[in-house]
Amino acid sequence: MIDAFEIQVTKVGESKLKNLSLENLPFGRFFTDHMLEAEYENGEWKLAEIKPYQPLLLDPSLAALHYGQAIFEGIKAYKTDAGEPFIFRPYDNYRRFNRSAARMNMPEVPEEIFIEGMRQLINIDSNWIPAKPDHSLYIRPFMFATDTMLGVKPSETYKFLIILSPTGPYYAQPMKIAVEEKYTRAAPGGVGFAKNAGNYGGSLIAATEAKKLGYDQVLWTDPFEHKWLQEVGMMNVFFVIDNVAVTPSLEEGTILEGVTRDTVITLLKEMGVKVEERRISVDELVEAHKAGKVSEIFGTGTAAVISPIKELKYQDYVMEFDTDKVTTAPEVKRRLTAIREGKAEDTYNWIFKI
Repeated sequence: MIDAFEIQVTKVGESKLKNLSLENLPFGRFFTDHMLEAEYENGEWKLAEIKPYQPLLLDPSLAALHYGQAIFEGIKAYKTDAGEPFIFRPYDNYRRFNRSAARMNMPEVPEEIFIEGMRQLINIDSNWIPAKPDHSLYIRPFMFATDTMLGVKPSETYKFLIILSPTGPYYAQPMKIAVEEKYTRAAPGGVGFAKNAGNYGGSLIAATEAKKLGYDQVLWTDPFEHKWLQEVGMMNVFFVIDNVAVTPSLEEGTILEGVTRDTVITLLKEMGVKVEERRISVDELVEAHKAGKVSEIFGTGTAAVISPIKELKYQDYVMEFDTDKVTTAPEVKRRLTAIREGKAEDTYNWIFKI
């Protein structure tokens, strides 16, 4: 394994930060001064390096471009009100990253590279963390196959990188969602639970068609009957039905095991809200809404954090919600924000100090 102290560091001569305001930044558009890079070959990880953010030189025959061995994670760093930088639940993302790696037949990344490398990288670029409400430093660890030959087989070499992007709110306004009945995101036995690049590439056409109809994203359904609800675009989803928070189960392996999802479940239970992780069909949801039992729907994810949904469309039936009057999602967000800002005790050890 790589020793944490062996990470080589080459710093930029002058920071790009002096020419950039960290207020109201679009998601994923700007990147910090440095990145981390590590190579895997001959069955082991080589020396990790932190260096100036820069383009990569890639061979046209790169295996990842042809056969899709590519995975990533999404994590966030914040500053407390006292100005102390920290990462939110990085070990949970680290474990999920390596579960994705295993499913995609890729090598696991050692903790010394993933966690310690991330810590050192953010420590160097800590001035890029926006100290503003609903702002953060988005952390993107990713790995892809780097064999330079054609042939469908697992690559023998890989590249792992971490890049950082200061960002404002992902969804500034409540969302409009359409239930997807034509396209399929994931099936049992597939890679729905893994955060691999192909899952997102395959989802784009559905989102594009939904946007043409005035919707922000789609709520995915199962591939067989198109009635069992899965997740929304890049978010997990919660339905508050008769004061119970219902979210699709992870058991079938078709949805992502969201870190924010798990955080929200914990906080809901802390609030005294009953949580059910189970199969839920669109028919059940429509019936409950017609009976006046669905009080709110919201999405959860690292990028989006907690996003209220003001409209959900299924065929010709439209569910509308006054997001100014909902209470569950705002209270969860308030509690989560208080922990992140150091105003509430971190009883779950979610805060990883830089």
